[in-house]
Amino acid sequence: MSQKTAKYRKDYQAPKFTIDTVNLVVELDKTNTRITNTMKIKRQGEHSDALVLDGEHIELEKVVLNDQALNTSDYTVTDSTLTIEVEQNEFTLTVVNTLNPSTNKALEGLYLAEGTFCTQCEAEGFRRITYYLDRPDVLATFTTKVIAPSADYPHILANGNSVEHGEEEGKPFVTWHDPYPKPSYLFALVCGDFDLLEDTFVTREGREVALQLFVDKGNLDRSEHAMVSLKNAMRWDEERFGLVYDLDIYMIVAVDFFNMGAMENKGLNVFNSKYVLANPKTGTDQDFLNIESVIGHEYFHNWTGNRITCRDWFQLSLKEGLTVFRDQEFSSDLGSRAVNRIQNVKVIRSHQFTEDAGPMAHPIRPDKVVEMNNFYTVTVYNKGAEVIRMMHTLLGETGFQRGMKLYVERHDGAAVTCEDFVKAMEDANDRDFTLFRRWYEQAGTPSVEVETAFDTDKQQLIINTRQTVPATPGQAEKRPMHIPMRISAYAPNGNRIVLAENLLELTEERQSFYVNGEFAAQLASNEEPIVSVFDDFSAPVKVQRDLPEAAMLTLMAHADDPVSRWDAAQQLFTSRVVDAVKSQSTVEVDKALVDACERLITSDTDPALIALTLTLPNAATVGEYFETIEIDTIVHNLRQLKRHLAEHLHGTMSARYAAIYDELQQRDYRLSGEDIALRQLQNVLLSYLTVAGENYVNLSQTQFDNATNMTDRLAALQASVWGNASNAITLVEAFDQQWRGDKLVMDKWFQTQALADTDGTIANVKTLMKHPDFSLDNPNRIYSLLAAFTQNSARFHQFDGAGYALIGDVICQLNDKNPQVASRLISSFMSWRRYDAERQALMKQQLEKIQALPNLASDLQEKIENSLAA
Repeated sequence: MSQKTAKYRKDYQAPKFTIDTVNLVVELDKTNTRITNTMKIKRQGEHSDALVLDGEHIELEKVVLNDQALNTSDYTVTDSTLTIEVEQNEFTLTVVNTLNPSTNKALEGLYLAEGTFCTQCEAEGFRRITYYLDRPDVLATFTTKVIAPSADYPHILANGNSVEHGEEEGKPFVTWHDPYPKPSYLFALVCGDFDLLEDTFVTREGREVALQLFVDKGNLDRSEHAMVSLKNAMRWDEERFGLVYDLDIYMIVAVDFFNMGAMENKGLNVFNSKYVLANPKTGTDQDFLNIESVIGHEYFHNWTGNRITCRDWFQLSLKEGLTVFRDQEFSSDLGSRAVNRIQNVKVIRSHQFTEDAGPMAHPIRPDKVVEMNNFYTVTVYNKGAEVIRMMHTLLGETGFQRGMKLYVERHDGAAVTCEDFVKAMEDANDRDFTLFRRWYEQAGTPSVEVETAFDTDKQQLIINTRQTVPATPGQAEKRPMHIPMRISAYAPNGNRIVLAENLLELTEERQSFYVNGEFAAQLASNEEPIVSVFDDFSAPVKVQRDLPEAAMLTLMAHADDPVSRWDAAQQLFTSRVVDAVKSQSTVEVDKALVDACERLITSDTDPALIALTLTLPNAATVGEYFETIEIDTIVHNLRQLKRHLAEHLHGTMSARYAAIYDELQQRDYRLSGEDIALRQLQNVLLSYLTVAGENYVNLSQTQFDNATNMTDRLAALQASVWGNASNAITLVEAFDQQWRGDKLVMDKWFQTQALADTDGTIANVKTLMKHPDFSLDNPNRIYSLLAAFTQNSARFHQFDGAGYALIGDVICQLNDKNPQVASRLISSFMSWRRYDAERQALMKQQLEKIQALPNLASDLQEKIENSLAA
């Protein structure tokens, strides 16, 4: 693989040529697929430059210019380009090439997996299918004729509406036409034999849209929830955003071999099967929620990504950050807004903050890219969504929707930039977002110091803030950000105090705010208000604040904002662990914390919120409080904290567990918000009880044996395995015996064992790599076992380096096979400088070993070079 050079956003130039129409004829064959690509091309502007088309891993057969076949001397071919000297300003070009789908293990472009032809073209996969201007700002109307290899492939799919079908030399074909111009990354083609679920949706305009969901044979009973989620998404987008679907048909295909979660190709979404297939016996509650979210995400891209697309790949967050925000709102409107918000915050704190602190730190709109696949990150997606959410906070729902309407009116059918979106929000609301644009320009997580005081004479709250943004690679100097901070105030007894304002806007390094409120009505003469800051996680920042533990306990019990209640508990847990690590002691719990947790467990609070509040922060989140991550003592103290809480509260926990378990046993499984919340709390309590002592092991055994749904069965397995209970091996073997061969279910089994904190985990992972349901050719298997293992802080960072060596060896194997997946695995090494000297040396050794590979993929090259140079 040839190594790529860096591209810079500042160097963007409009394309020298554009393509109006594309007529593709795809003659599918397992080893020798033939592509005939006829394009109507126009020169852009006054120039005489040659036409340079992108093309990789394909064999050129013929080039025809305006019906005249070209000689090989008329063009130049390299391993990545086809260059043709053309005099005309408008011309028709036909390129014929071949490729071998069966050897394409990278799963980019056109590939064959388990008998199904499939494509993945984002970001730069179309050039693996045919020669083309493979960039997002070249939009063309596509007509695609797909000829199947034989009658064994009854479902022949591509973008748009079906306009013709028949047989050609005994082979079936279908021709598809997409009336909406699109960039090549949205092209899709699927050909195979599937089970089909069909339905219809009637738009608010009264137009009937055919809905088709294609799944592997035998999986039709796992597809209904995905169809319901799709119809819910279509209705929600009409009602909340006023956006209506535009084609006659909407198709989803679920495939098991797919690098990503899903892909929003126009009218033909290709999904990783894990985000489509589930029923109560095979999928957990979280699987159902994930399916709803991802189905919604890809559908919402029809407008925020397809109809309006990116000018260049530096603008990726234009579509992804906005669409993640939209899918988060969809899930919140249909389910629990509080639970969804907390889950989103956990992703930011445990993954995105770490990325911001590492050598690959980048703004949500990067300035430099070597390998575009490396920028499908939690920063671009999830932090990008937080930036959109901050605009929503500043403008309100009405103002935000006003901006969305203007954005769509201005840019429908165009390839645009992040700046175009911000400008629409400004213009629609008469706001100045000059300072806010720094969220697009600056990398790193802002840190905000907050001090509060109370002027008893003026009955006024004083809030002093200081914000800093750390230096990141390539950005040593940072400027203050525009940060919205939601606040609320409470009396020591928990009563809410009405404030004159609840949203403060930080725009300078240091600021002081003076807030009036109805303090006298709630405070005794000697009392001061307790202030909650960044309610609802109103900005993706780290907060530095010296808040007394009594105040945190008050917020944990009484804050109106559920995110702030959860956050107060997380701060209490985290501070205990951080203090123990810093003092080189073992964490302890006192009566105040135990009593607070007991009140929570027995309260009538939403059970899902209780479950989330009782769930301890992970090692990665705690590690962000240290310059050098002392992983052994962090993991040890998190273990001890859970054990101490379980030992003090096992009576209360077992009583609440039994009550929920008995209630749920009285009825059949329901995918309702109420029952999901009950199961969530039941299973968090079980995880505590399993570590409380051998007396409770029978609970996990009973729940496993009697479970009528995967949520409870898997939770029982995880409680025993992660609690290192005496019945763990028994449950592991029973699960394998029941579900072996059902690969999506077995992924849960692999993941459970990969995350086990036991001395034998690394040896077990190596053994599991030989299991018949595991394959290094399948990304889902790699993610479930090996990527999961990298999240096992105790064992991946095992002092002897065995965890590093395991993952390093796998990355070497994947370098030539699937570098995109290899790049995801190597992310676990990116923060190597933040650990002790011994671990630094061991991780650096692996990075240098991979760097020395004779044919290092650009996906890995970029990350390793950045990491070693940082």
